Amino acid sequence: MITWNDFKKIDMRVGTIIKAQPFEKAKKPAYQLWIDFGTDIGIKKSSAQITQQHTLHELVGMQIIAVINFPPKQIADFMSECLVVGVYNELNEVVLLTPHKTIVNGCKIG
Repeated sequence: MITWNDFKKIDMRVGTIIKAQPFEKAKKPAYQLWIDFGTDIGIKKSSAQITQQHTLHELVGMQIIAVINFPPKQIADFMSECLVVGVYNELNEVVLLTPHKTIVNGCKIG
C-alpha cells in the first residue's frame, strides 16, 4: 500500500507528441518521442516500447500522459527524460493512455 503523500510525489502531465521516429539502437522495438508539455515544462524526450499498438503516423499530434519527474535515463545514445504511461492489453502490448478531450499541454494528472 502507498500513502496519498507517496502518490503526490508522482508528477504526471498531459503532453502532445510533436515528433516520433524509430529507435534503431534500442534492444527491443521502440520509438523515440518528443513531447510538448507546454511553456512551463517544455519539450521532453522519451523512449517507448509501443510499436505493437501504435504507428509513427498516429503518434504525432496525439496527447498522452507521462511521468515527468523521473531522473533522465540513458538508453543507447538517447536520453529519455520522461515515461509515457499506458495499459498492457491481453497480449501484453502497451496501449498509451490519452485524455478523451483535448487538454492544455502541461496540465497535471491527479
